[in-house]
Amino acid sequence: MDTNDLDTRLQALESRVYGDRKSKSGKPVKCAESISRIQTALGSTANKRERVKILHKKIEDLVKYLDPQFTDHISLPDTMKLEFILAEEEFLTSQAALLEQVNSLQPLLDSTYIRDVPEHAAKLQRLSQLHIKQQDQSDAQAMEVKKLFDEYNKMMFLLSKQFTQWDETLRTLEEAKGIKPVE
Repeated sequence: MDTNDLDTRLQALESRVYGDRKSKSGKPVKCAESISRIQTALGSTANKRERVKILHKKIEDLVKYLDPQFTDHISLPDTMKLEFILAEEEFLTSQAALLEQVNSLQPLLDSTYIRDVPEHAAKLQRLSQLHIKQQDQSDAQAMEVKKLFDEYNKMMFLLSKQFTQWDETLRTLEEAKGIKPVE
């Protein structure tokens, strides 16, 4: 968007706001000029009035007084605050113990092992990928072995059945010839 487009849009806005009004000099009224004059007038009025200057200096105090926690600070007596602290004594004690434990373990956190973690993370990532690949290969190998065991069992079943048939046929032939089977 170029400046001509912005200027055209601003003129359209000014004509909507001010209509065909003209300034004292006979020129069309400009929004930016009006806003600038109003801001200058407010600034000079505020600087002339001592009360306004003091109010500007006290704005931070006003914001602090309007904060809901400030009213809690004023309204709670010290004995009530002490009771709150004593009610949380067990929790605070456990947190202090944990903090002391973290402080005692600080040398371990600063060790070279911990500092070298980013280097080892890349190696661990590669090893994880290799492990996943090998696990997939292992699963495929296990399926292949299961398939071979199924085939082996079928083959043994068929051979056993065939041997049983041959044994039955042989026994029938031996009986026909009058030969006694050997046990």
